[in-house]
Amino acid sequence: MIPQTFKEVIDLGDGREISIETGKLAKQAHGSVVVRMGDAMLLCTVVSSYTPTTMDFFPLTLDYREKFAAAGRFPGGYFKREARPSSEEILVMRLVDRVLRPLFPKDYKFETQVMIQLMSHDPEVMPDALAGLAASAAIQVSDIPFETPISEVRVARIDGELVINPSFEQLEKADLDMMVGASADSVMMVEGEMDEISEEEMAEAIKFAHEAIKVQCEAQTRLRKAAGKTEIREYEVTEEDEDLKQKIYDAVYQKAYDVAKQGSTKHERSEAISNLKEEVLAMFSEEELEEKQKLISSYFSDAHKKAVRDVVLKEGIRLDGRKTTEIRPIWCEVDYLPSPHGSSIFTRGETQALATVTLGTSREANQVDLPTQQGEENFYLHYNFPPFSTGEAYPIRGTSRREIGHGNLAQRALKGMIPSDCPYTVRVVSEVLESNGSSSMATVCAGTMALMDAGIQLKKPVSGIAMGLISDGEDFAVLSDILGDEDHLGDMDFKVTGTADGITACQMDIKIKGLSYEILVKALKQARDGRLHILEKLTDTIAEPNANVKAHSPKIITRRIPGDYIGALIGPGGKVIQELQKETKTEIVINEDPVTEEGIVEILGTSQEGIDKVLAKIDSITFKPEKGSVYEVKVIKLLDFGAVVEYIEAPGNEVLLHISELAWERTNNVTDVVNLGDVIDVKYFGVDPKTRKEKVSRKALLPRPERPERKEGGDREHGKREDRKPRNDRK
Repeated sequence: MIPQTFKEVIDLGDGREISIETGKLAKQAHGSVVVRMGDAMLLCTVVSSYTPTTMDFFPLTLDYREKFAAAGRFPGGYFKREARPSSEEILVMRLVDRVLRPLFPKDYKFETQVMIQLMSHDPEVMPDALAGLAASAAIQVSDIPFETPISEVRVARIDGELVINPSFEQLEKADLDMMVGASADSVMMVEGEMDEISEEEMAEAIKFAHEAIKVQCEAQTRLRKAAGKTEIREYEVTEEDEDLKQKIYDAVYQKAYDVAKQGSTKHERSEAISNLKEEVLAMFSEEELEEKQKLISSYFSDAHKKAVRDVVLKEGIRLDGRKTTEIRPIWCEVDYLPSPHGSSIFTRGETQALATVTLGTSREANQVDLPTQQGEENFYLHYNFPPFSTGEAYPIRGTSRREIGHGNLAQRALKGMIPSDCPYTVRVVSEVLESNGSSSMATVCAGTMALMDAGIQLKKPVSGIAMGLISDGEDFAVLSDILGDEDHLGDMDFKVTGTADGITACQMDIKIKGLSYEILVKALKQARDGRLHILEKLTDTIAEPNANVKAHSPKIITRRIPGDYIGALIGPGGKVIQELQKETKTEIVINEDPVTEEGIVEILGTSQEGIDKVLAKIDSITFKPEKGSVYEVKVIKLLDFGAVVEYIEAPGNEVLLHISELAWERTNNVTDVVNLGDVIDVKYFGVDPKTRKEKVSRKALLPRPERPERKEGGDREHGKREDRKPRNDRK
């Protein structure tokens, strides 16, 4: 029996379409859709348990995978199957999760799993821009409670024009690349990178993306109605206890207000609030605590949150005593670590990052091998967030999704400032040593200084700042350089990075509905003031990149050679290049330019003498004398019929100087003219067509001796006697 399917089509207005279909695949899932654009097809399913968990948070799992079969490719590696997700797939998971999670009911504690799989790939379509739409549509055709449809789109600016969901090729020409997630009413998430754009330009791009999202949300509503999915499942809801709520509010609010108002360190606040919670718990019997522990904790958090927010809105005072626009004290240091190729420390308040830079050849490039994308990164940044940075102890189980996301944001902030002619592969590692608010922005600042310390000629230094927003619907306060608690208790967390001339990257999560663009632009401009203040601190520490890399850092020289000489430089079985690397203590990497078919030779070494030896060897191997030119040579071997000479400018290149080319006079013994070790000049005549060997001559550079006078009565030149009659006159 052919299943009944339902389909909605979204017209992007430029000849491209997106379709959403349900009813054909994965019908045992609680919701299932196939989203298609061109030949790209995403299957998204959602399943939610009917049994509640005992967790205090919503157990949502968001998974995104790109199947290699989708692009007609085999997975790389020894085991030929997809395994753990790539960093790029994890970044997509984070983008979708950040928009979906807030829209489930706060009291919904049922394990929920959203799985998005790329089943067919189109080289002209970037599938990550469709993942948010697929996730929301799958939920819409289920009975799972969800506040409102959402979608995500990529917006790019190409030649001054904004484009929705551009292709890979188009994106390469863009000076703005943002993912925007929103419902029909409110923007909820923004993340992307830019080429030093203004705050107004960023707001314009968000507006443009939001209009496209509204159309996609309407399509989901139509699909849900057509599929007959009108019922929402019922679930057990924890009943509110208004009397208990008021009792805790009365006991907590004013004391929490006083703690927030006095201005204190993270440790002092944490201790004060912990003591206050102990006082509240002491108000109840063991039986009451056992019965209503979760409600008590929830109401305590609500009262504490309101107190902190009210202090900011009414008093203009923040948790640590700062004003809303004030930046925490900053101190910086460069060249802290002696062995790395570059290092720096950036400390802002109770947040600290130690950054290192490592320089290498193209061999150290980060390889990207995905069904949808292949290539390599010559600049990449890794971010580490150990438990001790927040004074905690918990198991370390590999790199977290948070670390991947924050590292990617910092990498995008800095990569546009790496000069295109930088010969190195550059790796930046940020070790977060303390964290109380925006360690990712501390990473950007520390990374900037470490790169400059390493001698990387950054186009411009980059700084970053995390901003917050608190609003009660009427009044609002924009907070510069937020603390961790302000991030948790606020209505918006947005991180902005940039140079003195514009924004290079951003990451924004908005928790309130209907945020006006006027407030958004105000917040962005306040962020600019903060960025410039921090940038001044960075440039006070290191005003410009060091002119050269450090003495112990590797120097890199790139040389192009004709493709015909690649084999000679490598040698049989790699013998020549291996011996050369060992002798000169350098690293030599050879790549072929696919366009010119030339060999690109990278020489990396700490000793200039070693690098010079490699260059001399390359010159020797690739040396090709020009016909008619004069060269200085050294006699290295004597033979009966000539001398073997070596070009001085290309050691190892030998040629035979025949005995007949030594001098104009007849030469009986080679040693009559030259001896072993003599340095002489010769002229190069190219390949002799008779002998098919290269010909050089010493005598060609010597004055030719005068011819002897003709004897009387004869003519040597014409080989005849004057008194001789012409041949045709003889009988």
